[in-house]
Amino acid sequence: MPKLSHSLAFMKQAQLSAFSLFHQGLVILLVMGLCSCGNGKSTELNLNNLRIGANVTPIREIKPVPDNKTTVYIQGKVEKQAPLVKQQAYQIADSTGKIWVVTNQTNLQVGQDAVFKGKIRYKSIPLAGQEYGEVYLEEE
Repeated sequence: MPKLSHSLAFMKQAQLSAFSLFHQGLVILLVMGLCSCGNGKSTELNLNNLRIGANVTPIREIKPVPDNKTTVYIQGKVEKQAPLVKQQAYQIADSTGKIWVVTNQTNLQVGQDAVFKGKIRYKSIPLAGQEYGEVYLEEE
């Protein structure tokens, strides 16, 4: 009987070892796959593409376009806030610029990082023959 239990223990250890090797190989393949998903310029792992908000539009690229139906994601820090009727407006800044976001969220604080998904809007404000309009994002 001791030989049978020793054989069973050896088989169980061999199965666990094979299972562990399988998982290690799978992890290596996944990492290699992530490394190859780049733009072809480099084979190193680009950690910037692995952060949350990788599809974020830099604020400087947001332009006033009449009747724009495009949905964009922006990410940045809350710099200012302004209460509106049943909504809030937050000025969001990233390293490329600033934009106001109109949202139903009321719990954001100045200095907090935030990500928004919304439509680009433009409000024309003609005053004394000059245009003082502003581009903003309306959260969906």
